[in-house]
Amino acid sequence: MTETVHPSTDNEKVMENDVNVNNHEFSDSTVECIGGWRVPALLVILFLVSAVSQIDRILPFIMAESIKEELSLSDTQVGLLTGAAFAVCYSLFSLPLARLADRGSPRFVLVLCILGWSTMTALGGMAASFVALAGTRFGVALGEAGGTPAGHAIIARKIRLERRGLAIGLFAMGIPLGTMVGFAAGGAVIDTLGWRVALVGAGAISAAIGLLAFVVVGATPPLRSTGTASEPFFRASLKLLSSATFRWLFIGAIAGSFAAAPFYVFTAPFLIRTHGLSTGEAGLAFGLLQGLMGIAGTLLGGRMFDRAVRSGSGRLLGPPGIIFLLASLTTTAALFAPIGWMSIALLVPSMFSFAFMLPWGFGTAHLVAGRGREAMASSLVMVGSGLLGPALGPLLVGLISDAATIAQFANPLSVGLLVVPAASMVTGVAMLIGNRRMALAPRPN
Repeated sequence: MTETVHPSTDNEKVMENDVNVNNHEFSDSTVECIGGWRVPALLVILFLVSAVSQIDRILPFIMAESIKEELSLSDTQVGLLTGAAFAVCYSLFSLPLARLADRGSPRFVLVLCILGWSTMTALGGMAASFVALAGTRFGVALGEAGGTPAGHAIIARKIRLERRGLAIGLFAMGIPLGTMVGFAAGGAVIDTLGWRVALVGAGAISAAIGLLAFVVVGATPPLRSTGTASEPFFRASLKLLSSATFRWLFIGAIAGSFAAAPFYVFTAPFLIRTHGLSTGEAGLAFGLLQGLMGIAGTLLGGRMFDRAVRSGSGRLLGPPGIIFLLASLTTTAALFAPIGWMSIALLVPSMFSFAFMLPWGFGTAHLVAGRGREAMASSLVMVGSGLLGPALGPLLVGLISDAATIAQFANPLSVGLLVVPAASMVTGVAMLIGNRRMALAPRPN
């Protein structure tokens, strides 16, 4: 990746990172890429890691009503529990863990993180108060903070460039499938055995996957020197954020998290309260569709991203931008649809947009960052998407819903959830601006 400095109209120097995969800057000369059966084996285990990570993360969403009733919580407390308690710790530790993965062994970071979050998930099933349960969510967040950056660093070191978009998509596919299992199976377990058993069981499964990952991933020695590993951490971060393309991607990640976080936290309670679905029915309907749209979104997104990279056009953020604008319209309609199945159907574009964005967002971030900074780039995107939105988005929806309840609105949670389509629209606009900046970036001779 080249960094081109050119004067702006106000004589300031603007650094713009160019993306051109048709030259030799992104060759695999600094890594030992794997081949044969080891490629699908690696991708399968990384997919399973991503899936159990998402299950452990979103289980409190489907069990929100059960937890609220047993622990006597308000919607605001539910928003804090599923938002701020996770997001703050997740974002604080993501960057240092990503740096450790870039400079050392991402396998070690990944396995350590899995064992950490699985233990805290299981302990969550023993919590007897809001404070105790919030504490376990901090622990889950600490473990999961390093999972995605370490997984992306492993992909960057072991998978050839021309396949990385699809590899990131397959890794990301664990998110929607984990959501599907978490909502569907989690809802069924909660209805029969209770939310505490669900958390303990999920933690045990995650620990087993972590031990399997240690064996399958294999050794990941440090990269041969590229001049990036020794660069000071904050200088490398600021250099990446100085790219106009990355800045708009970062803004889009923040806005997208204000859409995604409350969408996952409050959609099931919305379907239960507004349309009279049971916990199991809401989990099955929402979880199944989210899983299917997630598979389609991540796979299609990964394939389309690889194709866009090979074309050399530099337009890598336009397609997700358009999808988010469409989702903002359909989600608004879904919140006020009179029939349950109609509301669920209108939520589908949002489910698709969140998954479709993942390969494009992370893949673009990696290309802008360059070799040896992939985990850092993923981490910065995760900080954007993992701090303000998850911390404030569910809380904001909960506050609006509680206020609308006091004001005796007929459907108060629908009013609060209007935050989702508004944030989706901002995300779409940010992606389109970033796409234009990337396309206008000067090409190397």
